[in-house]
Amino acid sequence: MRRRSLAVLAAVPLLFAAACGTQQADTKTSTGSGVKVTGEIGKKPTVTFPSGTPAAKSSEETVKDGSGTEFKIGDSVIVNYTVFNWDGKTNATVGSTYDAGNPETITLNDELPSVLREAFVGAKPGGRHVAVVAPDSLTKEQLEQAKQQGQDKLTQVLVLDMIGVKPKPVTVDGAAVDPGVKGVKVENPGPGKAPVLTTKTGEKPSKELVTKVVIKGTGPVVKSGQQLMAHYIGKVWGTDKKFDSSWDRGEPATFGIGTGKVIKGWDQSLVGLPVGTRVLVSIPPDLGYGAQGNAQAGIKGTDTLVFLVDIVGAY
Repeated sequence: MRRRSLAVLAAVPLLFAAACGTQQADTKTSTGSGVKVTGEIGKKPTVTFPSGTPAAKSSEETVKDGSGTEFKIGDSVIVNYTVFNWDGKTNATVGSTYDAGNPETITLNDELPSVLREAFVGAKPGGRHVAVVAPDSLTKEQLEQAKQQGQDKLTQVLVLDMIGVKPKPVTVDGAAVDPGVKGVKVENPGPGKAPVLTTKTGEKPSKELVTKVVIKGTGPVVKSGQQLMAHYIGKVWGTDKKFDSSWDRGEPATFGIGTGKVIKGWDQSLVGLPVGTRVLVSIPPDLGYGAQGNAQAGIKGTDTLVFLVDIVGAY
């Protein structure tokens, strides 16, 4: 499904293991640690560090408060973050979701270092916060893992641009119709159950992108640039070989849509459909993985891909 793997930014041990609202005015603040953050919320920030040794004590501060409902423990918060290693020398940027082109979703629980829980809990959508994460905020287990990675003396600075709480996925429900694609069969067992896709056929696939709605949703229309939440099954035309399924993993996938983060056939077929839709998509090689195919998934460069996709959310 993905055209290429997105980089996962490793911020602090155990932190990040594997539709952004309106831009705010320029912000500027100096934290108690002496770290200064500048730039517009919604864009990659600039951080200026004080001279001398890095802070040995963790701290968090609000650069600009957001509005709306405060985040609480248990929420899955959508956030853009930029991470710096504060070493007192280069203070290099580790990475940023702004560079990756996608925000991340962080679940607020006890696995987060304590200072990050403090930064997230009580924050609001649209706000910017900065957290200085020193070893003193790590649990014994996190500190041991950091030691194994040679990072037990590391202090990091995270600038957190809060977007909102990730919406709960909807259940696709409604009257199903035959997609009418010769050689492909779809079974719809009912709401909340994985549909069945059969692609073993002697029929020749179309050389063009084919998009057929099976169940029409009633939610908001998916827009280019949003994060899309989807349950899906992917098979190779003619073989009935399943190469991917979010249903098998037990949770929908989330990815940027309409911006080149996934294969072209997804970008071209899913934008414009309403949330709650089940859609059959037949994708020729040039709109899939191209002539090189995807060896890891067992997809050849000549394979036509067939996906049955449930659009369960977008934000």
